[in-house]
Amino acid sequence: MKTLLKDLYDCFYTPPEFSEQKQEVEECHQALIKALEKPERRLVLRIMDAQSLMAEERSIDSFISGFELAWQLSMELNQFEKERSVSRCTAKRSGALSMSGEEEAT
Repeated sequence: MKTLLKDLYDCFYTPPEFSEQKQEVEECHQALIKALEKPERRLVLRIMDAQSLMAEERSIDSFISGFELAWQLSMELNQFEKERSVSRCTAKRSGALSMSGEEEAT
């Protein structure tokens, strides 16, 4: 099921551009490259990759949670409509029976 929801996410979700934020990240990255030695640069890149992966996973999880909530609400509304329909039928039948009983008494 999670694979299907991931496929729906990939199909329907369009991530925002974040052009200003991307530009700032790139500028900071270039500044770090100039200021740090190779081992420290690798560490910073690992941190950035891990944060990107976390953001992607959070986005997918949020989409799936929203989809599941919508599905549950849909099921609740369907159940409500069924119960409402049954209560209307019951009310009509009991109203019809009491109407026929009144007519016979008159």
